[in-house]
Amino acid sequence: MNKNNFWKWACLFLPAIGLTACDIDMPKEEQTSYETMTVKKTDITVPVKFSAKMKGQTDVTVTPQVSGQLMQICVSEGQHVMKGQVLFEIDSRNARLELEAAQANLQAAQAQESSAKLEYESNKNLYEKKIVSRYMLDNSENSYKQARASVAQANAAMNRAKVNLGFCTITASVSGMIGEIPVRTGDQVSPATHLTILSGNTTMDAEFSVTESLIEASVSSGLTKEDRRKVMNELPDVTFIMKNGTEYPHKGRITSLTGVVDASTGSLGAKASFPNPDGHLFSGIQGTVVLPMEEKDVIVIPEAAVVKMQDRQLVYKVQPDSTATAITVTTNTIGNGKDVVVTSGLNVGDKIVTVGANNVQDGQKVLFPAQNKKKK
Repeated sequence: MNKNNFWKWACLFLPAIGLTACDIDMPKEEQTSYETMTVKKTDITVPVKFSAKMKGQTDVTVTPQVSGQLMQICVSEGQHVMKGQVLFEIDSRNARLELEAAQANLQAAQAQESSAKLEYESNKNLYEKKIVSRYMLDNSENSYKQARASVAQANAAMNRAKVNLGFCTITASVSGMIGEIPVRTGDQVSPATHLTILSGNTTMDAEFSVTESLIEASVSSGLTKEDRRKVMNELPDVTFIMKNGTEYPHKGRITSLTGVVDASTGSLGAKASFPNPDGHLFSGIQGTVVLPMEEKDVIVIPEAAVVKMQDRQLVYKVQPDSTATAITVTTNTIGNGKDVVVTSGLNVGDKIVTVGANNVQDGQKVLFPAQNKKKK
């Protein structure tokens, strides 16, 4: 084997010798720096979320005012109706007979009144001519008054019969959406029978609870009317998020805050009103009310910079000698899935590790000077 072949085989089977002999450079390990940021304060908008339940602003429970057989159901479940539209028809035959009887009684009472009036006026003239006694005049006057009272009673009975006849036709008291109808045509109904719920859904209220601290209530016994008005006027528009994550296109306003803080929960009952021109919101649906709250002069850092260790949250602060020191912090979520607000543990001007914080150990050097590239 000549010398040339020897060195070729040596380069293949003896790497340590061959790489040196063939003049090949081995890659050198380079130290790298972690990504860091300098802490500063900024203004942000934090979406505060509340679990809420929708309710029609004018939800009405529909029940009969009279008893009878249900003759006709004029609407269907989920139908949108206008105020005054007929919903149910109850058998009105008995009510019509009662009205006819009341009208007849009224006519009889009116006839009796006319007779009593004639007798009284006649006796009055005769008394003035001293033909009849005072007793007869007073007696005829009392009869006339009784006849007039009878007419009033008969008239009231007739009006009552008209009202009862009107109750046989049940109409919508507000415009809205028909809920479940648990009855069927032919059922015997009474004032205790639940016919349906009419949800006045032109405006919907999302009901939820607001913490006392959030609205800066100063007294535990409750807010005054002026305080509530001021708080509600200063609050921004709110958004409603459906359970499937869909955002309702119309913004709402917080329109109601209860005046008393619940001692057990430390919260206030609240309502946010949403316009519902297209009828997309229904009573009973649940979702989330999102209130955007302005936070001024707060420290915001990436969520990736926070290392969670059991019940502690750590952030690695870079010291002047480029080593990292674990600092315990408290944070609040912003809701964007990327950043958090630091409420304690950091100061403006601190430098912290952001990307790769989970791989840092306390006292480890995390910043290195940039190395010069090898000149070719």
